[in-house]
Amino acid sequence: MKSRSTQSRSIRVSSIALTVFAAMGMAQAHAGVSGSAALTSDYVFRGVSQTNGDPAVQAGVEYAHDSGFYAGTWGSNVSWLSDYSAAGASVSNSLELDAYAGYRGKLGERVSYDVGALYYWYPGDYPAGFNSPDTGEVYAGLTVAATDALSIGAKYSYAVTDLFGYVDSDGSGYLDVNATYTLGGGWSLAAHGGKQWIENNEAYEYADWKLGVSKAFDNGFSVGLAYTDTDADEVLYTNAYGNEIAGSAVALTVSKAF
Repeated sequence: MKSRSTQSRSIRVSSIALTVFAAMGMAQAHAGVSGSAALTSDYVFRGVSQTNGDPAVQAGVEYAHDSGFYAGTWGSNVSWLSDYSAAGASVSNSLELDAYAGYRGKLGERVSYDVGALYYWYPGDYPAGFNSPDTGEVYAGLTVAATDALSIGAKYSYAVTDLFGYVDSDGSGYLDVNATYTLGGGWSLAAHGGKQWIENNEAYEYADWKLGVSKAFDNGFSVGLAYTDTDADEVLYTNAYGNEIAGSAVALTVSKAF
């Protein structure tokens, strides 16, 4: 595995937020301030563990206006950057902070849209020649309420900077296709398929998929369980600890909306 230097690329192929489909999202409100806090057994983003298979504590807050405008921030502990540390080239980072803003609206009774911009920030100390992991993306998505219980959506994210440390990777894209089925009683099922394209780093491109189930309670708590996997190159996505971080994984998440 290459060291992270001016030739580096990032294993962090990333969320916003995030992790387990609805259980990990912000509490949605028509207007005002909402948010959530969560504990997950593994922060998996776009099929890749951000915490080397270890737990993460996450929280976010969002402001939404009646016009459809929204803005928010979200954060989590991470380890994927510090996992690159080597003798004489220490990486000191343990935090991801995201800021985003956009506009949501409807196209008819059953179709909604979402457009916006998102910035991922990884504060820390990096060795000379280390390509910055900080990343900016713009995104656009559509969701169709096929029935009262089934919704189907697609979202495309476009990197306006280098993507999570991959050199010369601005212009990279990620396609997210998803479906959610509401069972009643607070239960829902979710399925996701995604494709990550990485400009000038094609060997690291991959597809990912996820299946999950969640239960929402009246007191604002949610519990979610999700299985994820990818077709990423096992060698390229094995970290310094010998762990394949883009392989199959199961994550359990408990969250509280406020």
